[in-house]
Amino acid sequence: MKVFIFVIALAFFVGGMLLMGYAFVIPAGMAVMFFGGILAVAVSLAIPFHFLGEQSH
Repeated sequence: MKVFIFVIALAFFVGGMLLMGYAFVIPAGMAVMFFGGILAVAVSLAIPFHFLGEQSH
């Protein structure tokens, strides 16, 4: 289960970095793509913190 969560978080992180990078190449919707990249990176960090935070059980 931990590997699956890691793969999903990694996909969001890499996708967010790509969105932020391509935002400066594509003139239409630059701000929307950059903001989407920021959200994707934030989600990629929130997933492990939420699901793998404290494993008390």
